[in-house]
Amino acid sequence: MIAGLIISLFLFSANFIHGETLTFAQAAELAIAASVDLSHSRSTQTIAEGAWRWGIREYFPKIGINISENDRLQQIGADSFVKNYGITLDQLIFDGGRTSMSRRLERMELELTSARLDRMASDIAEAAIAAYRNVLSSRAILDIKKTALSVLEEQRMVLNEEVQLGLALEIDLANADINLADAKLDVYSLQLDLEEMERQFAELLGLDYLPVLAEKVDIHRSSLFPLAATVADIAREKNPDLVEARYSITKRKAELKYISNSWIPTLRLTGSFGLTGQNYPLTRYNWSVGITVDISSPWFQNRFGAQAGWEPPHDRTAMLQNSFTPLPDPASRYGVTQARLALSFEQEKYAAVLERIGRVAHNAVEKCKLAEQKRILALESSALGAERCRIEELRLELGQITRLKLMEVLIEQTQRDINLIQAATALLEAERELERFLDLKPGELAKLVDRTTRSNL
Repeated sequence: MIAGLIISLFLFSANFIHGETLTFAQAAELAIAASVDLSHSRSTQTIAEGAWRWGIREYFPKIGINISENDRLQQIGADSFVKNYGITLDQLIFDGGRTSMSRRLERMELELTSARLDRMASDIAEAAIAAYRNVLSSRAILDIKKTALSVLEEQRMVLNEEVQLGLALEIDLANADINLADAKLDVYSLQLDLEEMERQFAELLGLDYLPVLAEKVDIHRSSLFPLAATVADIAREKNPDLVEARYSITKRKAELKYISNSWIPTLRLTGSFGLTGQNYPLTRYNWSVGITVDISSPWFQNRFGAQAGWEPPHDRTAMLQNSFTPLPDPASRYGVTQARLALSFEQEKYAAVLERIGRVAHNAVEKCKLAEQKRILALESSALGAERCRIEELRLELGQITRLKLMEVLIEQTQRDINLIQAATALLEAERELERFLDLKPGELAKLVDRTTRSNL
């Protein structure tokens, strides 16, 4: 997985070197591939999943091999040199499904962790998309301010000639210089901010420099949105918060079942085979088989074992053993109650989120519609402002206003154009919030609208 991310990052970088453009979706993928924290977390997840797979060993026999030599040198009597080679076998026969349930709980925990990693990746991708939007917006605003600065400089040059000809006042030229200085200061300040934005954006993507950005802040793009009911239905199935809540409920149910079944006895089969003797080759051998029953509860713990064997040629062995421990862990009786409370809490939290989905879906769609309406109003305001500028230029030619007044009108129009860019950017942000709510990738909202529209026809 990590190697794939590194290869993906390398291929992306190679493509950008050859001049390919960068889209919202590509920026999100690059940011995810470049994240060191996410890479480390995914490596940890891979290790945990590997350990879980090896946990299947619990179902298979446990084999032990022991070798010993017991040498005894005696002052009175014969010396002995006893050699023992043995193999033991321990096989779980029945434990009420606790081993299977334990593995299932571990698997659920891994799935929850995987879901959190997906959320982490989504947050990283969203940060990249937000940085992308900020760069686009700042670049568009900078272009507007540079254009306005050029117009103001031209007007100032004309005003200066008018002052020299005695057609305008020195005070108008001074005010024009102040307006021009403010415009230059805004341009320089925004340039510095934009350079820092671009540097941080490139760093987030793991690139040395930004490629050509394919997306634009389109002030004329109109948007269509799905119905709030459709959004709510999709969100109930795909919303990341609800998906994680369902995982949590399933995990809590499994935990409650696991704790509730802890009283069920555990049955294990044991066996052993050994070779003994004083000299090689070892000629004596023995074997035995047995069964162990373990019953545990908060009030008592009882272990019973029975074993029978044979030591050829004449000896046979048998052993019964029982151990009883009263009150091993009385406090554990509250485990079932705690598990029930945890399950009840997760279910109530899920019900609250599910009940809130409809309202959130309605608000998300309404926010997009309001952002679209704001864009339309800002577009109309910009158009009216452009018409006013044209009229003020005519009035200037007729001598009804001063050139300084025209420059002030142009500055106002610049702010209207900036407001339009900000409104279009806000629409992009609102659409992306709706996509995240539905667990969609950047740009998939339009495809969803097309599908729902065709299905309703």
